Amino acid sequence: MHLAILMTNTDETPFADDHPRDGEKFQILLNEARPDWTFEIFTAKDGVFPNDISGFDGFVITGSPASVRDGDGWIDRLAELIRDIAAKKTPMYGACFGHQAIAAALGGTIGYNPGGWVLGTVETTIDADTSLLIYGAHKEQVMTLPNGAAISATTPGCPIAGFTIGGHVLTTQYHPEMTDGFIAALVDEMEKDMPSDIIDPARASLVRRADRHEATQQIVSFFESN
Repeated sequence: MHLAILMTNTDETPFADDHPRDGEKFQILLNEARPDWTFEIFTAKDGVFPNDISGFDGFVITGSPASVRDGDGWIDRLAELIRDIAAKKTPMYGACFGHQAIAAALGGTIGYNPGGWVLGTVETTIDADTSLLIYGAHKEQVMTLPNGAAISATTPGCPIAGFTIGGHVLTTQYHPEMTDGFIAALVDEMEKDMPSDIIDPARASLVRRADRHEATQQIVSFFESN
């Protein structure tokens, strides 16, 4: 399996320099389960995109502190690429910003979370019998689905926590690529800019660690089923 990772994270602070970039995080995550998979990382946030999507078995679109509603040129170009990938039914997975970018590019809408920031460990309901603990860090979410999409996950306050389109699109509002150490460091980093009523519950939630293995298997199964 040869995947393209579209890296959209615009954070260029010293904090970002101290940790693997999001493209690397996804490569590490997926290689834990499939060591033979290969990846090419494109810094989409810098306007770097693949010239030919036919050279890849699938695509991963990462998270970002940017908003898909910012109107930046690279976001418009990403939307065009998303529509091209979807039209060819090439498997495409999006997390957080990626989830929202896929939704918006294909006709859905994005808005602010009614309850404000979501930060820390979140229980995500997949179906009546399955739930996953997964890390979250977002203040926007998908408000309406694109045509043909079906909800694949929900969380408290976020009814569209993930969606599918046919067998070729899978998304999550959350961050399976984040490690326990990274989310703890992120909460510490965000403390200087956020009130205690966001930071304290976020930090307390981290006693429940994410189901990293199970979340990885979901992504692997998605790509392998195409």
